[in-house]
Amino acid sequence: MPDKNQACSIKVAVEPKYLPEHSDPEQNHFVFAYYINIHNAGQIAAQLISRHWLIVDANDNVQEVRGLGVVGCQPLLEPGAHFEYSSSCVLTTPVGVMRGSYQMVTMDGSQFEATIAEFTLAMPHVLH
Repeated sequence: MPDKNQACSIKVAVEPKYLPEHSDPEQNHFVFAYYINIHNAGQIAAQLISRHWLIVDANDNVQEVRGLGVVGCQPLLEPGAHFEYSSSCVLTTPVGVMRGSYQMVTMDGSQFEATIAEFTLAMPHVLH
């Protein structure tokens, strides 16, 4: 049997985007979309069961989000497969960060966590 760490390898790529058409900076309302690509780079199939996000604005206010699946589904990713989706969040500051994890399960019932590295949410021209 392959090494468990190599067998269960989920890669997550994130592309955040500021949505000016849905934001109102004068009211401290900043909307960001984020586009997610989940890739099973491992050797065995794994299903995304749930998600956990920490969203932190520039004032260190934390929003914690937990829930089953993503965008209403719990995708099964065969080795080499990708799953893409988009979602959004609202901040009260023009800059913030997000990080999190997906809870995954393999077909033999083994559970593991796929980490989502911290990424920045920023209104254009706010950061250097």
